[in-house]
Amino acid sequence: MTSSSARPDSFAALRFSAVRWLLLSGTSEGLAARALAVVIGYQLYRITRSPLALGWLGLVEAIPALGLALLGGHFADRRDRKRIVLITRAIMLLTALGMALFSTSEAVSLAALYGLVFVSGLARGFGEPAASAFEMQVVPSAVYVNAASWLGSAGLAASMLGPAVGGFAFDLLSAHGAYLLIAALQGVALLAVWRVPVTAAPPKTEAENAEPIWDSIREGLNFVRRDPVLLGSMALDLFAVLFGGAVALLPIFADDILKVGAKGLGFLVAAPSVGALLVTLWATRFPPTRNAGRTLLLCVGGFGISIIVFALSHSLWLSMVALVFSGGFDGISMVIRRSILRLRTPAHLRGRVASVSLLFIGSSNEIGAFESGFAANLLGTVRSVWLGGIVTLVVVGVSAWRLPELRRLSLAGIADEDSSPESGEVLKNPS
Repeated sequence: MTSSSARPDSFAALRFSAVRWLLLSGTSEGLAARALAVVIGYQLYRITRSPLALGWLGLVEAIPALGLALLGGHFADRRDRKRIVLITRAIMLLTALGMALFSTSEAVSLAALYGLVFVSGLARGFGEPAASAFEMQVVPSAVYVNAASWLGSAGLAASMLGPAVGGFAFDLLSAHGAYLLIAALQGVALLAVWRVPVTAAPPKTEAENAEPIWDSIREGLNFVRRDPVLLGSMALDLFAVLFGGAVALLPIFADDILKVGAKGLGFLVAAPSVGALLVTLWATRFPPTRNAGRTLLLCVGGFGISIIVFALSHSLWLSMVALVFSGGFDGISMVIRRSILRLRTPAHLRGRVASVSLLFIGSSNEIGAFESGFAANLLGTVRSVWLGGIVTLVVVGVSAWRLPELRRLSLAGIADEDSSPESGEVLKNPS
């Protein structure tokens, strides 16, 4: 059998120590983040009994995280990325310890909790672009699609297990103990990043070092704007989640339409993550590199169809199957989008391009939840969801028509053209 016809190595990325440490860091940080969302949300609701308090909780973190993302991308391309990630992860650890400190008594300071959430949002604004760029810096291009599948699978597993970890910890250990557990998970994430072997980032020229911050940010924005593949893949994700997402409305479907109660809601919430985890694990064996652009468009279209089926279903099982498929389609598109971001971005722009991607993703999630609620209030819950699925299909059709570069994209040969990270150190010594 020739090498060209040989089946890809499912564990190719895991043979590099950098990927293994990133996998541990991402899993631990993901568990901590999802557990924290459950613990602080439940704690605030028990104190205030106000849904509005939960709404403010999301905004208090999202505003600084998204507002500083572009600035964070600038610094990720001008400073030591690993150091930025270490500092921001340390801040996340300290905020968890601070929440534990303020939760030692029944008289919990809401202002202090909101303030710590705001600080964690600041850390996210600087940390996430640097973390993405650092991943691109140390993972060899030859295994990046495989690495994206493993890292994506770890993130999805954390998103499934993290809420359960937070809920059980709250019941067994109280809010104080739960925050200490979250701090311990953040500590593991911090130590894992520290152990990642460092490869040299491209040297900065004098002109780059002297470049004004806004000019630097604008360079990243212009690069994304001029690349139809990058911009198109980000826009597809934005509009699919913005119009086709139904996560924010799942409690309504569980209670009023499917009439399955809180237990049924738990199954509905978990279903997309189950589908996404299965397909990202499958992608470690069968990477979606050939005809990647066409696959991306088909997956976003499949996501839209799944949402339409979910909206029209009156059966819990059919609804769960539709959501599993929606998660599966989104999981494959996530692997492709992550690989496009890595393989089409020059090394000196990776932090800034990652920050633009963060804005697209953050906007689709935060604004998408608001859009879902507004549309459901205006049009009715079921009608708003199936119309959102149709809008997603229209977006896919327009993208396929207007972006032939994306439609014809293949990633099969791109990784082979650059089989090393920004320096060959990790590739030459994978273990």
